[in-house]
Amino acid sequence: MRYTRLGRTALQVSELCLGSLNLGVRADDQESHAILDTALAHGINFVDTANQYGWQKYKGYTEEFLGSWFALGGGRREKIVLSTKVGNPMDDWPNESGLSARHIIASCDASLRRLKTDWIDLFQMHHVDRSAPWDEVWQAMEFLTRQGKVRYVGSSNFAGWHIAEAQENAARRNFLGIVSEQSVYNLVTRHIELEVIPACLRYGVAVLPWSPLHGGLLSGVLRKLTEGEAMKSAQGRAAEALETHRETLAAYEDLCAEHGLDPAEVGLAWTMTRPGVTAPVIGPRSVAQLESALRAAHLILSDEVLKRLDALFPPIGKGGPGPEAWAW
Repeated sequence: MRYTRLGRTALQVSELCLGSLNLGVRADDQESHAILDTALAHGINFVDTANQYGWQKYKGYTEEFLGSWFALGGGRREKIVLSTKVGNPMDDWPNESGLSARHIIASCDASLRRLKTDWIDLFQMHHVDRSAPWDEVWQAMEFLTRQGKVRYVGSSNFAGWHIAEAQENAARRNFLGIVSEQSVYNLVTRHIELEVIPACLRYGVAVLPWSPLHGGLLSGVLRKLTEGEAMKSAQGRAAEALETHRETLAAYEDLCAEHGLDPAEVGLAWTMTRPGVTAPVIGPRSVAQLESALRAAHLILSDEVLKRLDALFPPIGKGGPGPEAWAW
């Protein structure tokens, strides 16, 4: 596994980030522990979660699951760069969501208890909170970093101007500010190339693409449907997105087959070629899917393949779809 710096920081993270959305939920406990252990054995040291994950059982479940894995010892916690998130509603009561100082600090303490750890390496704002002044947000984050509970602060689903506004306010306080931005980014949805990635490059913010396979649509979904293997990609909103992009996806899968490549590995490898990208966030439901991602991390796409991918999935402004292409 190769390592890179997280944005402008000195922190070293693996070029794949293991997302935990499916752990203990779509993957059972035994498979989930195997995924975590296999990832660590292959050098993945970057694990992402959120306080809300595991909502299918109850909010906070996934953090608790990771905490039980850390509790097994063997240096698991010490080796991992751990990221979690704050901002999404945890309850219907007032002050149980958003980025008020009260909620940021209370959420951090609750996440630490669930994760069975003393510190969070990367504490990410899950969404921008337009009602929260940046002075209030940064005061709370500064408090947590002084306490040693948080090492770095990141963002998720921010617009480019949100990143710029946050950084300029942090700079006035002599605070490091945002070091990473987690955005949906893949061949089908490229709108962050317009403003988010330029802002991240300007401010030294790492780009962490989530859903690099667009919910499974880039994993060879048409072949899987034919063979009766597709699950998530053939249901609900994914089915609607599939119909919108069926013709392009067919050409994409043909291109991969022509070069003897796996569509899932091509889609993931493509994100790793993009300017500003530090580590795509993968969400395997099995060890086999994790192993596919590990192969993708070492896959070098030829100039010909990259050119044809751009023709199939053009950037916005060159015939590509706008943000509404993401239907989740």
